[in-house]
Amino acid sequence: MRNRRLVVSAALLAAGAGLIPGIAQAAPGAPAGPAGQGVAAYTPAPVSTPGAGPDAAQKSGGRTFSSPADRTVVTSRSGAQTGGNARAKGTQGAQQGAQGAQDSSTSIYLTAHTDGARSIDLRSHVIDYDAPALDVVVAWGDGTTDTYSLPAGGTSDARNLTHRYTVLGTYDVKVTAKDTVNGTEAVNELRFTTMGAEFTAHEPTRLLDTRTGVGAAKAKVGPRSSVALKVAGAAKVPAGATGVALNVTVTNTTGAGHISVQSTKADAEAAVTSNVNFAAGQTVPNLVIDAIGEDGYVHLFNAGWEPVDLIADVTGYFAPAAANGWGALDPTRVVDTREGLGTAKGQVPGQGTFGVEIAGRGGVPKTATAVAVNLTVADPRSAGHLTAYPSGKAAPTTSNVNFAAGQTVANSAVVPVGPDGRIIVRNGGWDPADVVVDVVGYYTPESRSALVAYGLPYRLLDTRKDSWGGRKAGPLKARTHFPMRFEGDTTKPDVDGWVLNTTVTNTRGNGFLSVTPDPNFWSDYVNGTAVTPPRPVSSALNWTKGATVANIAQTPGGKGGMIDFWNQGWEDTDLLVDLLAFYKTD
Repeated sequence: MRNRRLVVSAALLAAGAGLIPGIAQAAPGAPAGPAGQGVAAYTPAPVSTPGAGPDAAQKSGGRTFSSPADRTVVTSRSGAQTGGNARAKGTQGAQQGAQGAQDSSTSIYLTAHTDGARSIDLRSHVIDYDAPALDVVVAWGDGTTDTYSLPAGGTSDARNLTHRYTVLGTYDVKVTAKDTVNGTEAVNELRFTTMGAEFTAHEPTRLLDTRTGVGAAKAKVGPRSSVALKVAGAAKVPAGATGVALNVTVTNTTGAGHISVQSTKADAEAAVTSNVNFAAGQTVPNLVIDAIGEDGYVHLFNAGWEPVDLIADVTGYFAPAAANGWGALDPTRVVDTREGLGTAKGQVPGQGTFGVEIAGRGGVPKTATAVAVNLTVADPRSAGHLTAYPSGKAAPTTSNVNFAAGQTVANSAVVPVGPDGRIIVRNGGWDPADVVVDVVGYYTPESRSALVAYGLPYRLLDTRKDSWGGRKAGPLKARTHFPMRFEGDTTKPDVDGWVLNTTVTNTRGNGFLSVTPDPNFWSDYVNGTAVTPPRPVSSALNWTKGATVANIAQTPGGKGGMIDFWNQGWEDTDLLVDLLAFYKTD
């Protein structure tokens, strides 16, 4: 039996990084406003004790599989069976059997657990109080075995064994206890699926549009209501997909609210986290990277009090099979039309496009099949949208970033790379706009770093609330950053990259958020020897005064498993950080 949901059991322990106590908490799902202009100047501010986050990957609930003892099948030299499948089938061998099989009291209980990408932690419990010595063979299903022996005189032996699969997939794990004296063997087995999933790029395709009846009824999603969206088995997404990269857009809004995207309807409607925040009259997108439900669906819940239209575009999926692994990068700017970086200097004309040579630049290898980027539009002269897609393809009807006149706004995207190593960015508006592209990671067949999706977002930080470690509620101070430890004390992080949903609210002025690896170790902060990280030039999201804005951030931890969250504005703001998933090799 498997459980897609991972639940982080450890609470966030945080000591404020320049946090101001006593600020009132804002209501969840506060209205969002248009995003604001980035701030150019910077004056470093001292950082005090960093947040001490949970060891999120290692203390999660994971996924558990089991096969109870009554499924044990005992076979004699003659081939007669008792127990397990033989009993279920009612075979004559089970009814009569050889004397050795009838007399055998051996039973095996198996439980397998995983919270990694390729690893299995198997607990094998062999019980036989009358048997002579037993030889136990554990066949992992990939052609490898482990063996051990149990002494005569009866036994109740429970032991833990760990195995790592080279290739993601589903395996039949079999444990056999052989009684060579009586000529019997007892067998129990379970089917185990690795939790990690590798990525396959998907040409941008619209799976849901409630305005036209694509993927759901042609009708707005009512207040406090959800819509079920078929993902696995839809378009060219295979039925075995376990995760998805989905751009979710809310539009035709008449009131404030937020959208939560979950793998089950119950989780979506009970969620305390959000994926998209909006105000009346806004069209707002956000990238979602998360688990698909056991039934192949994801559920989008309108937590507002007014009906809205919802749009969802798929750009890739994850499955437990060899495909493309994650490659983490520090955010790297590859295009800025304001400076002529990566393309011609000057605003992109309305309905205009430009190509970006992405493979082989900014740390992206030439073998990359898709890139994770942050797209930012600046100073647009009228409302419109940006679309990023692979070269060699016609422009799709999907969009990645929606904007109003004069608005600076960012959104993350996973974009397939064309055969010539390029992606295309199109200004879907009717007037010119500046475009900025920051690359934050890539997918390549050369990497074996697989997605481990939680299926249920876990809130790591909410500066509006008191938290463990004595940190009092209070916003992130202007022009400073909040360092958060994501793994236990380490000098060699176990996690290759983190998938986080970041949200700012109670914004008191314009600004932007940067999310980057921290260059220090935890001990540097404890000893007071930490260096102030250099100011990032990339942005994860942009905001204006009074806005609540969300965007996904994919980033590695630093050399010590720490990540910095930078408030690049001139006013304090509240910050929320939700853990969606992580990338791991083992």
